[in-house]
Amino acid sequence: MLKSKVDKATGFEKRFENINTVVFENSGDASKAVAQEIAALIQTKQKENKPCILGLATGSSPKGLYAELVRLHKEEGLSFKNVISFNLDEYYPMEPNSINSYVRFMKELLFDHVDILPENAHVPDGLLTKEQIADYCHNYEAKIEALGGIDLQILGIGGNGHIGFNESGSLQNSKTRLVALDHITRVAASKDFFGLSNTPRTAITLGVKKIMEAKRVILLAWGEGKANVVKRSVEDEVTNRVPASFLQEHNNAIFILDKEASSKLTRINKPWLVEKVIWTDKLTRKAVLGLALQLKKPILMLTDADYIEHGMSDLLADSGPAYDINIKIFNKLQNTITGWPGGKPNAEDSNRPERAEPAKKRVLIFSPHPDDDIISMGGTFMRLQEQGHEVHVAYQTSGNIAVADDEALRFARFVTDYNDKFGIKSAEAENIYQKALDFLTNKKNSEIDIPEVRYIKGLIRKGEARATSHFVGLTDDQIHFMELPFYETGTIEKKPIGKEDIQLTMDLIEKIKPHQIYAAGDLADPHGTHKVCLDAIFEAVKALKSKPFMNDCWLWLYRGAWQEWGIDEVEMAVPMSPDQVLAKRHGIFKHQSQKDGVVFQGTDAREFWQRAEDRNAETASLYQELGLATYAAMEAFVRWHY
Repeated sequence: MLKSKVDKATGFEKRFENINTVVFENSGDASKAVAQEIAALIQTKQKENKPCILGLATGSSPKGLYAELVRLHKEEGLSFKNVISFNLDEYYPMEPNSINSYVRFMKELLFDHVDILPENAHVPDGLLTKEQIADYCHNYEAKIEALGGIDLQILGIGGNGHIGFNESGSLQNSKTRLVALDHITRVAASKDFFGLSNTPRTAITLGVKKIMEAKRVILLAWGEGKANVVKRSVEDEVTNRVPASFLQEHNNAIFILDKEASSKLTRINKPWLVEKVIWTDKLTRKAVLGLALQLKKPILMLTDADYIEHGMSDLLADSGPAYDINIKIFNKLQNTITGWPGGKPNAEDSNRPERAEPAKKRVLIFSPHPDDDIISMGGTFMRLQEQGHEVHVAYQTSGNIAVADDEALRFARFVTDYNDKFGIKSAEAENIYQKALDFLTNKKNSEIDIPEVRYIKGLIRKGEARATSHFVGLTDDQIHFMELPFYETGTIEKKPIGKEDIQLTMDLIEKIKPHQIYAAGDLADPHGTHKVCLDAIFEAVKALKSKPFMNDCWLWLYRGAWQEWGIDEVEMAVPMSPDQVLAKRHGIFKHQSQKDGVVFQGTDAREFWQRAEDRNAETASLYQELGLATYAAMEAFVRWHY
């Protein structure tokens, strides 16, 4: 059985959780544990001279699992010769060699690296005619049944709770079939297809019935983006609106989660409702602020009765009465607010988020994409510059895949028109333009851009980032374009973080010797660009920790355009006036390629400046609801202790 380094639900906690749920510190540890269970099952079947029937999934969740299985094969001799696999699904229509094909996904991540027999690796066929699909799906299930069923089924979970491509509304007895993809699913996949218009509308999926008939089911979920749907699947009623909730009725199903994906479970989010807890300052703050927001009361208006009626009588007994607890939490929250993100000179700073000295700090802002700095912390960015600190910004990646093809063509044409206007003879420029034009005119959906097009797109974003930094007041020597190698694949799928990425990050930190580092702390997708960039920073900081200048370096984490820190997590909140909000908007507008028609829009139709303003206004509103001062907007930060 799987053993977690964190915890799993006890019988008492199962008042809330209706599925066995195990939480790991991170997705890497979880993936290794699941790989060990699969390896043990394969080896047991080998000893019995029987085939091992595996149900396999695609998407970001099982990537670490497949990497570990490959390692076990190459380094520890795990053989897959007795494995027969059946994949859950495939887009339809889909050519098997397409970069978005699940056939290709499985080959590149697993099948091509182990000794599974090609005829034993089954992935639904995306090239069938519609007339062939019904018989094909019937035969797909028949093959599974003839082998005695699936021994172990791996699942991911969609944002709407889908398993496989069994979308909301799927029935428990649904069979393998062609399905229409939910809009939410298509939007989530659209980044892989360079836009929603290119994303398939249908897919072939194994039915819920076959999943439920598997002898063992392991569902993997990583990142805080999955936290809400995990809670709905595990704790709420069984409903076809959330197909993953069907697993509550399976007799051998388990959810394997990392800490972020488990964060909304009652035993994690409100442990005092589950068991007797030690009321640390952190837990007390979380409970009190959550109670105030739930009851729509300012902190100082909470009563003894409020605490007792909401499962917090132990806290009241330990630290009460309510007013004493309220004033303590109120003061702590009040102390997070500062208009001096670099510290206030000549001021008493024991209750301030940042140090007063040195009065002029060297600041290094890491921006994963060329616009994350201004979108996520533009008000703070400008405040630091205005208050006389030496501010540097480091753009970690080129962001080239987020530029539309017509934008690239427009800029390439500008170069040739410029040369023509000023009588500059450049056959090379004409050739590059023609090559880009020929490629983009005949480009297939999801085809990888040729290097020339990627470079043009990267230059567009580089120019926009430079314009933003100049707008804030930085000079060219304060602007650093890192172009970390892990990103430069030309596809959505990036390389893992490498030594060169970490070394480039270390070199820049050591060159600037900052007193403050700001980094994007988004943890929603462990395989996402923000998380990889953050890991590079963490590894660099860890490697440099012994350097004397690091003793004076604080690392602050901001959030991206989609999410904000929980109010109980915030350690520094920088307020903005209406004029500062408008100035931030103008800074975002410098990124013209990201306006109007964004390549990776996601489920949110708002433009980035709108998302940023709404999020910052919502943060300020939370402070107001809790009884603190009213501001137009706020940017929030959490300090990372290394």
